[in-house]
Amino acid sequence: MEQVVDLDLAAVEFAGRRTAWERRGLVVGRVTWRDGASPWPRRLVTNRSSVAEPDSIGVRVTGPGDAVLSVVLFRGGWAGVDFFATVDDAGTLPTPAVESARAFGDPLDRCVVRVFGAQGSERQSTP
Repeated sequence: MEQVVDLDLAAVEFAGRRTAWERRGLVVGRVTWRDGASPWPRRLVTNRSSVAEPDSIGVRVTGPGDAVLSVVLFRGGWAGVDFFATVDDAGTLPTPAVESARAFGDPLDRCVVRVFGAQGSERQSTP
């Protein structure tokens, strides 16, 4: 698979939002990595150094009322975003083609706002 998105930089985008999300009471799981060079079935790991050829990263965010947002970003430039906000409001959120890790920030923010509301969704500065 062609690498369109640098997943290490995408992990920085997730990390740069963690503090704001946690401030508003959301629980942010550890970033998971999938190794494209590992045999099938590929396992998800949280230790980046154990991944030779990252082909996806993911994060799970939970909030009040058992709301859940699950985001997986693939190096090929697409994302899978599933959510559960309420019993009557759950599914998959559309995301545009992703051209870079930085470009994924805005759609990621919109997904968080969609599932958990607008308060506190801003990105924190990263070094």
